[in-house]
Amino acid sequence: MTPESPTPTGVDSAPRGSGIEKHGVDTIPDSDRTGRPRDIVGILLGSNMCLGVVIFGWLPASFGLEFWPSVTSMIAGTLLGTLLVAPLSLVSFRTGTNLSTSSGGTFGVRGRLIGSVIGLLLSLGYAALTVWTGGAAVVGPLHRLFGLPDGGVGYTVTYGVLSVLSVLIAIYGYRLLTTMSKWVAAGTLVLMAAGVLAYSGQFSTGPVVEGGYLLGDFWTTWALSTVAAGLSGPMAFITLLGDYSRYVSPKRYSSGKIFAATVAGMVMGLLIPQLFGTFTAFASRAADDYVGPLVAAAPVWFLLPLLLNGVFGTIGNAGILVYSMGLDLDAIVPPLSRVKATVLTSALSTVLVYLGYFVWDAQDAVTAFVLLLTAIGTPWAVITLIGFVRCRGHYDPDALQVYNRRSRGGIYWYTAGWNLRAAVAWMLGSAVGLLSVDTALFKGPLIEWTYGIDLSFLLAAATTAVAYLLLSLGSPQPMPTRTGPETQAQAVRA
Repeated sequence: MTPESPTPTGVDSAPRGSGIEKHGVDTIPDSDRTGRPRDIVGILLGSNMCLGVVIFGWLPASFGLEFWPSVTSMIAGTLLGTLLVAPLSLVSFRTGTNLSTSSGGTFGVRGRLIGSVIGLLLSLGYAALTVWTGGAAVVGPLHRLFGLPDGGVGYTVTYGVLSVLSVLIAIYGYRLLTTMSKWVAAGTLVLMAAGVLAYSGQFSTGPVVEGGYLLGDFWTTWALSTVAAGLSGPMAFITLLGDYSRYVSPKRYSSGKIFAATVAGMVMGLLIPQLFGTFTAFASRAADDYVGPLVAAAPVWFLLPLLLNGVFGTIGNAGILVYSMGLDLDAIVPPLSRVKATVLTSALSTVLVYLGYFVWDAQDAVTAFVLLLTAIGTPWAVITLIGFVRCRGHYDPDALQVYNRRSRGGIYWYTAGWNLRAAVAWMLGSAVGLLSVDTALFKGPLIEWTYGIDLSFLLAAATTAVAYLLLSLGSPQPMPTRTGPETQAQAVRA
């Protein structure tokens, strides 16, 4: 699509100078792709400096692990997940649109709705988690400092305010999110350094829960922590990375720089806050809850920094997630503009926040959520990456937009818009992943075959890769006859 083309459905048509991002899931013209690799590092680092990410560092402690096994499980899971997820940033770097739309090159222009739904669910859950934990970091310090209510009324008001601020940031879009992430990253790194000092006198490496390991023995519990606390971090980005790499021009930067920036941003952006969460969980002896003991154990002088992170860290991270939700819903329902889709998904996320506080058990809900979505998200990521390799990174940007224009045809039309081979492989991989997952709310029957160790991620990835490669034998990946912005798909208006 050229800059002179009519604005398609799903594109915000606000003037460039208004400050509100004008792009939805359309193909961004190269003239607007002004991002840099360091912007990717900044947004991955800054957007994760919040309690919604820090709390994952508490999960190993809540599982009954001691400090050092908690640390090793998170590092192992984060590095393993990054190896799979980071290459996904290269897909949108080549296509100029978000990842779920880009996956249409492999799944078909309608089959890519699988990625849109997964992305929407992932962002929806993580956004709710971010506001939920951030709200506790606001209400707790305000209660200790000024005696404000710390019950249902206080949380209800705080959640509402944080949700409204998050959606406003998300509406403005890419540029504001990028700028804000850099400031949040700098400020929160200082806060965490101060936090190490604040809690160091109370730190102990011994387990914080009574009754031993959650799953009965060390290795199965360590494996659960590797998946739930470590691997789940990178997996949360399987549909988000393209939201920012699409703004970097392949005419000015190489794929190697984008990949390196993504790896650096993910590893630092996840491990720094999560390891801080582990340290403070053991220092505050947080067993059944994290934020409450964290606030209670904080010195008075640290309450204000904690409050500031509760506000700015929350709206920064939640803003990123709400922004991504808006793009995914925009991709699912093209007649919606990005702004309208963002407001709607923000309302859904806020409902989940209140349910998380008033209805659900926090630890069980969070753990089950990340494991189940990892089980169905991993196969999608594997197939998308195999498709990227098979087409050697060459896509037809115009053909990827067929569904958004409510058209038909193009090289990614496959069978009525679906690549049935990819869809079947995804279903097989997801089924194996779900059947081998182990949570407090659901235990898959295959867990007995893996000696009680949750290998859902590895089994889902391996099953998907084998199934898709076998199903695709003799079926080449569609490739444009010409590459570059001049490539046009042969689509027929419905």
